[in-house]
Amino acid sequence: MKKIFLFAAMALFTLTASAQAKFAYVNFNEIVMLMPESDAARTQMQAAQKEASDTYQSMVDEANAKFNEYQQKQATWTPAIKESKEKELGEIQNRIQEFQQSIQMELQQQNQQLMEPIQKKALETVEKLAKAGGYTMVFDPGQFLYFDKSQCKDLTADARKALNIPAGRTLEDLEKELQAQQQ
Repeated sequence: MKKIFLFAAMALFTLTASAQAKFAYVNFNEIVMLMPESDAARTQMQAAQKEASDTYQSMVDEANAKFNEYQQKQATWTPAIKESKEKELGEIQNRIQEFQQSIQMELQQQNQQLMEPIQKKALETVEKLAKAGGYTMVFDPGQFLYFDKSQCKDLTADARKALNIPAGRTLEDLEKELQAQQQ
């Protein structure tokens, strides 16, 4: 009998606690992507990617020039010169492959380093808004298959305001800006 009473009390407590809980949601990706700091990080990453691309292209151009020279002159070279040039071409190809692998990792690390403080600032802002609003839980709607938006407060607009994101700026606008920059 005591077990039944204890179970009923726990169930009642759980129902009462969840009835008093306040839930909110925020489109975290939206606020992070639209923060002014993200624009600066994207600009920095684009510059790094362009520098990497230019370096890669100069390496490929060098390899192509050496290969074209090899094709044009190989018939006139002695076996020792031909072997030396083949070895040089192989080394250039290896350098290009190593560069590709290392630069991808470096760019990924640089992006993570740039985005980490931005994400931290966005998270701290959401936490601050949640605490100020007395919310028990704030979640990202992209992480749930279903939730009833009418039962939750959308903190996205408040977070955008707190993070100085212009009111009319959208992810669609950002995508158009990025596409225009690429062209």
